[in-house]
Amino acid sequence: MTKSIMLVGVGGQGTILAAKLLTVALMDAGYDVKMSEIHGMSQRGGSVSSQVRYGKEVHSPVIEEGGADILVAFEKMEAMRWLNYLNPKGKVVVNNWEIKSMPIVTGKVDYPAGIIEELGAKVPTTSIDAAKLATELGNSKVMNVILLGATVKSMGLDTLDWERIIKENVKPALAELNIKALKLGMAQV
Repeated sequence: MTKSIMLVGVGGQGTILAAKLLTVALMDAGYDVKMSEIHGMSQRGGSVSSQVRYGKEVHSPVIEEGGADILVAFEKMEAMRWLNYLNPKGKVVVNNWEIKSMPIVTGKVDYPAGIIEELGAKVPTTSIDAAKLATELGNSKVMNVILLGATVKSMGLDTLDWERIIKENVKPALAELNIKALKLGMAQV
């Protein structure tokens, strides 16, 4: 049976690195894996999505609306934007983090209130304050790996050799920090 994971966020949040680590680990575990990325205006702070599908045999990397087993949102408004891709039995892992778009920054509209509560009323939702946790680890840039850890635990993939995968795919100087971030993310689920 094919499983589908959709990771969404805003450019610069590390969604693509998280998807790459996930893909490498799944391939290493013997799964057929397909990955797709949509960058959009990611270098300008726009929406980014990565789609990872794995199983015995996967024919397409694309997740259709209603097809994701888990939606991992690196920013909470992105969770709402992509929620229609979640299947009826799916779940959401969401970073309780706001990145204000230009209309919000200029005061034309307000950032929507109650997003986490609205998500929780619709689907099983795990909300994580990845920014706070990353800051406690000493580097705000590991929010993505904290969210990856929560995803891994939520999908029952925590028995894969994540330490080796991280050591082989991130800069050596940052490997131990990322391993701690992954374990911290797993502990949130």
